[in-house]
Amino acid sequence: MSFIFHPIRTVFLLLVMAVVAVSTISAAHAQTVKARKNVAVASAREKKERKAIEANVRKGVATFFGISESVVESVTHIPRGGLYEIVLNNGDLFYTDKAVSFFIFGNIIDARTRRNLTGERLDERARIDFKSLPLEQAVERVNGSGQRVMVTFEDPNCGYCKRLNEELKKVKDVTIYTFLYPILSDDSITKSRHIWCAKNRAATWTAWITKGKAPEARNCDSDTIENNVVLGRKLRVTAIPTMFFPNGARIAGYRDASDLEQILAEISAEADR
Repeated sequence: MSFIFHPIRTVFLLLVMAVVAVSTISAAHAQTVKARKNVAVASAREKKERKAIEANVRKGVATFFGISESVVESVTHIPRGGLYEIVLNNGDLFYTDKAVSFFIFGNIIDARTRRNLTGERLDERARIDFKSLPLEQAVERVNGSGQRVMVTFEDPNCGYCKRLNEELKKVKDVTIYTFLYPILSDDSITKSRHIWCAKNRAATWTAWITKGKAPEARNCDSDTIENNVVLGRKLRVTAIPTMFFPNGARIAGYRDASDLEQILAEISAEADR
């Protein structure tokens, strides 16, 4: 008889094992769902608490400096020393704690890697969307093939701009878009308008900035000059000259031709990868 019932016992055991397996899988699934739910709840709670702290920090910073909270562009917790990074609308960057009990103005250096973390953040924030620049508002000059591109913001009466343009003449195969950015004086505005209204803007700009030949007085629709000033302020251009490159990087101040050649070569190499 045992011979007859052995297959039945086998089937029964298989059924029991299947039921146990299903139960185990169901329990495991339920635990996974519960764990995910707990993680989601905890994450939502942490997010809410973080936003509340950031709001308090924003308020504390605004109160201390006597400014509107809207002037505080961002409040971001950083994974070092329990600090919060504060960025104002004018680009200023500094640090405080969640109680706003002190302020740190300066660079944070990673002691292990020797990286200037503050400098990297400032560089990151300084980058722009190069493709969004309204190049039709700029004076265009072409050296050689013009296959490389760069943008400058310059005031006609800027001494360092004059030195820069002597160097730009030495840079090969580059198209230079110069936004006339008259912020030094009323005369800068007048010269910018006359240059923009010239029949040959590139030649007139070059003659003035490199040889001191004043542009002829001309009238035209020169709203572009005012638009350039608005654009420069939006991009936080506070030093002249300021240069922008296709990778979004900016350089404020004078650079010689060898530096510019190296920068453009590195950008071209990145684009070819």
